[in-house]
Amino acid sequence: MKKLLLLSAFCLFGMGFVQCQSPQSAVQSNTTEVQKAYFTRISSDSIKKSLLVLTADSLGGRRTGEPGQRKAAHYLANYYQKLGIGTPPNTNSYFQPIPASFMTNWQMKLKDSENVWAYIEGSEKPEEVLVISAHFDHMGILLDKIYYGADDNGSGTSAVMEIARVFQSLIEEGIRPKRSVLFLHLTGEEFGLFGSKFYTQNPPISLKQTIANLNIDMIGRRSTEHLSTQDYIFLVGSDKLSQDLHHTAERANKESVNLVLDYKFNDDNDPQRIYYRSDHYNFAKHNIPAIFFYNGTHDDYHLPSDTFDKIDFPILTKRTQFIFETAWQLANGEHRPKLN
Repeated sequence: MKKLLLLSAFCLFGMGFVQCQSPQSAVQSNTTEVQKAYFTRISSDSIKKSLLVLTADSLGGRRTGEPGQRKAAHYLANYYQKLGIGTPPNTNSYFQPIPASFMTNWQMKLKDSENVWAYIEGSEKPEEVLVISAHFDHMGILLDKIYYGADDNGSGTSAVMEIARVFQSLIEEGIRPKRSVLFLHLTGEEFGLFGSKFYTQNPPISLKQTIANLNIDMIGRRSTEHLSTQDYIFLVGSDKLSQDLHHTAERANKESVNLVLDYKFNDDNDPQRIYYRSDHYNFAKHNIPAIFFYNGTHDDYHLPSDTFDKIDFPILTKRTQFIFETAWQLANGEHRPKLN
C-alpha cells in the first residue's frame, strides 16, 4: 500500500420454500449446496506456493521497472498461461506496457514497467466485467537490504492468483460466471498508484462496462488494532459509490467465512486517508464502485522484515475465500451493482 510520507529518493506509500423431502432427496439437496460452496476450493497450500516465489531473494523486492519486478511479471503471465486463462479482448499479451515517462513526478522517475492481466469471458453478459486487482510491486533493495513485501503486497497478489485458479477450475467443470472477470496485477503502486492510473486511462474494456473493482492490498497479517480479535478484515469504500456493492460483500461474508468486518478506515474523516492510498481509488475516481480489502498496518510495514515467515496463512486463506465469494456473487448477480 502506498505510503503518504516521502523518504529519500522515493515515495512510500434462495429465497427458499418449505417442502417435504424423502431422506434420499434431502441428501441430494445438501450435497448440491455443498457443491455450491465454491469458496472452499481456495487453498492455503496454493497461496503459499505463489507467495514463496514472489518473496524470493531473486526478485529483489519487486521494485517498479527493476529486473526483480520483471521476473515477477513473467511469473504471473506464465501462471495464467499454464492455467489456460487468456488475455483481454483485442489484446495479445499478458502485459500492459507502461512507459517510464508516465511514471514521473517532481521527485523521481521510474523505469518502463508493465501491468499484468488475465481474462475470463462471461457466459451471459460478457460485455460486463468485474476487475479483481492487486499491486505486485514493492520497494526493492534499499541500503543493501531487500524489502520483501510479503504482506505488501505479495499477499494480495497471491490471493488474486488463487481466486483466478478457482474460477478456471469451475470453468473446466462447465461452470462459467455470467459476467467476465479481469484479474489485474498492477505495477507502480508504491510510488504513486501509477499502474491503476494508467489502466483506467487505457482500459482494454470500457470503464462504463466495468461493474466493480475488488482491490486487495495487504491481507496476510494482523494489525495493531486487532492483535487479539477473532478473524477480521477492514473494508474500505464499499458503500461510498454503491450500497448494492456493500450489501453484496456483507452477504458474501455471512454465506462464507463470516469474518469480523471493520469499517474504521471507511470513515470520511479517517486521519490516515486510507481510502485514497491504494489502487481502487483510481477506479472510484471514474465512478466505478470499489472495495479495498485490507488488514491494516503492523510493525513490519514497509520494512525489510515484512517476510514470508510472518504471514498468517489461515487468516489469509479465509480472507481470500471471502473475496472469492464476493467476486462470484458479483459476477453472477442478476444486476450489476447500482450506483448510489
